[in-house]
Amino acid sequence: MSVVALRRAVRETVSGLPREFWWLWTSTLVNRLGAFVATFMALYLTLDRGYSASYAGLVVSLYGLGGVISSLGGGVMTDRLGRRPTLLIAQASTAVSVALLGFVHHPVAIAGVACLVGMASNASRPAVQAMMADIVRPEDRVRAFSLNYWAINLGFAVSSAAAGFIAETSYLAGFLIEAGMTAVCAVVIFLKLPESRPEQRKAEKGSVEDVRLGTVLRDGRFMGVVGLSFLIALVFQQGSVGLPVAMGEAGFTPADYGVAIAVNGVLIVALQIPVTRFIEHRDTKRLLVVSSLLAGYGFGLTAFAGSLGLFALTVCVWTLGEMINAPTQTGLVVRLSPTHGRGRYQGMYTLSWSVAGLIAPLMSGVVIDRYGAEWLWGLCAVVGTVAAIGYAALMRRLPAEEPVTAGKPPAATVPTEVEPA
Repeated sequence: MSVVALRRAVRETVSGLPREFWWLWTSTLVNRLGAFVATFMALYLTLDRGYSASYAGLVVSLYGLGGVISSLGGGVMTDRLGRRPTLLIAQASTAVSVALLGFVHHPVAIAGVACLVGMASNASRPAVQAMMADIVRPEDRVRAFSLNYWAINLGFAVSSAAAGFIAETSYLAGFLIEAGMTAVCAVVIFLKLPESRPEQRKAEKGSVEDVRLGTVLRDGRFMGVVGLSFLIALVFQQGSVGLPVAMGEAGFTPADYGVAIAVNGVLIVALQIPVTRFIEHRDTKRLLVVSSLLAGYGFGLTAFAGSLGLFALTVCVWTLGEMINAPTQTGLVVRLSPTHGRGRYQGMYTLSWSVAGLIAPLMSGVVIDRYGAEWLWGLCAVVGTVAAIGYAALMRRLPAEEPVTAGKPPAATVPTEVEPA
């Protein structure tokens, strides 16, 4: 691709999105640039504080448990309080709790604050996704979610590299830098982002339409998507939990794993925009089926990898599935969500990834210890195939996209009529 063509592709990808989206995107990027706790929690506890690996694992699990709890809580807050208040509360709470984590020393206090950090940092996710759906036109949502996903990975790649140097100087500095950058996100939200929550409409019987968690749980099609999302999340989690263990047992060094997994971040940063242009107006069912197969068999091929180059090649395969799946699935969640219930629906979707983050380490450890890594990669292929079949079955009668009339404002003021399945 020539430089002129590349510039045109970038321009077409980023054009036409509202100013509020770019402030939200900037907030996401700044937040990820400051990500330190999630990356270096285990090293901080074992190397700096001198705790055992078992205790470090417990704290990391509590951090994940906090995310599970706040997935639904953040979704409810998003619908009840609004997107902007939820983001402000979550970001401010994250800044305070992350800074506090750098100063507490008692093991019980560290565990408790780590759980709070997990809760606070994950509470903003349903609000971000709901606000993005509110302010971006339906035909632009896959592109918007893809750009947001690109910002997450770019920020994480930069922060991971920078955090290593910061940790060599002072872990406390890392906590304080993350707290400060999170506070900057809160300021950006306060100054630049107006509330986007659509007003609730009157139902035919005259009462105000309301969406509760029970409504979400009774939505059969949507909960099917949540279940399939959980399966896909279990597969993708193996890149950070199963892959390093398997490579270590095969005689590869941590540096080798670092090189292999770096391919994931490099590809996403380099190719997410071109991939977005390719998938933006293509069939949702086909994209989800293909991405599930790429994820499952990408990890499945790891069973045959015997060199660092082959491990990196398998990472390329499942990373392509990840780049297709992430924006497509997020867009599908919005498509299946009633406008006035987006927060709860996004919260339930976020919960599927949070629970997978808790289960995946246990699953990979048990399978590798009892049966060997080859069985884990075979299981990933099976799970990816099941997910592909599930998406093909669920997407047979997908609701139509929201109609867009020329001259009308974006979805924030034009509510969607989507009946739960």
